[in-house]
Amino acid sequence: MSNNYWDEDEDEDTIDDTPMDGSDLLKKLRKAKRADEKRIKELTDQLEGLSKQQRERTVKEVLEKKGVNPKAVRLILKDIDDVSEESVNNWLEDNGDLFGLTKSEDAPAVSDIDRAALRNQDSVTQGATTPDRGENLEMRLNNAESAEELISILYSQKS
Repeated sequence: MSNNYWDEDEDEDTIDDTPMDGSDLLKKLRKAKRADEKRIKELTDQLEGLSKQQRERTVKEVLEKKGVNPKAVRLILKDIDDVSEESVNNWLEDNGDLFGLTKSEDAPAVSDIDRAALRNQDSVTQGATTPDRGENLEMRLNNAESAEELISILYSQKS
């Protein structure tokens, strides 16, 4: 695509060698100015359209991640000038209750007392006899045929 935005009648190859008076030159300058202004307006409109699409896409992506109704895009775009993922997240934190979105609470911190109690439970249950081990021991004791076998079963349970 060419970046030359002038009409064919303004092409430099077709310049008349005839001398121009001031009014003809002024007319050509005005015409060139109008063409430039028209092109500037077209480019400005195109830029604004692309910016709007990019802002909407950013907001939609964040809403999809959060599981929020995409109709919220219109409200968010009215409130936020500088659209970024962070600004949309902040807006959702402030206004999420409008859509039934609740703030995710962090897991409560475990106190030192609770940790100590959990460690005690772990140490007690590590050496404990589980129902499976108890049933297995009972079966082995019932099936023992000699005193020596009973003694070896009992000694094996000490460790």
